[in-house]
Amino acid sequence: MGELAKRTGKTVRALHLYEEMGLLKPVHRSKGGFRLFAPSAIHRVEWIQKLQDAGFSLHDLQDLLHEVTDQTGVASMAMERVRHLFAERLRETRDQIKRLTQLERDLDASLAYLEGCRSCEPQTHQVQDCPSCNHNGHEEGAQPILVAGIHRG
Repeated sequence: MGELAKRTGKTVRALHLYEEMGLLKPVHRSKGGFRLFAPSAIHRVEWIQKLQDAGFSLHDLQDLLHEVTDQTGVASMAMERVRHLFAERLRETRDQIKRLTQLERDLDASLAYLEGCRSCEPQTHQVQDCPSCNHNGHEEGAQPILVAGIHRG
């Protein structure tokens, strides 16, 4: 198990958990009780990591494997279930990318706006003046939403 941990970058404890959950199976145990894995175990661990990166929990993977291998005898039905799950995750991922892309734009706009605040004269302007600021290239009422939200109750 230690060699598999080294080759995959996972901890031995993580691999034990995968085994306990039925996600990873040793092909043999040595006389000393050590778990021995097939070379394909590396791909299995990579598969687990990829699906975790995609937002699947270990329990989701456990359920998926159970559905596909134990409950569905027909390959086309099993793969249809996998296709459905992956299509749904792809839709969710694309929605998340859209939200993150908008967040990136909002953060960029806010940082650009706040750059002008660096040269603000602290003695002449107070925080309560910020919502109506027209100094340093700012237009009154044109604060980006992330900045404007600081001043709105």
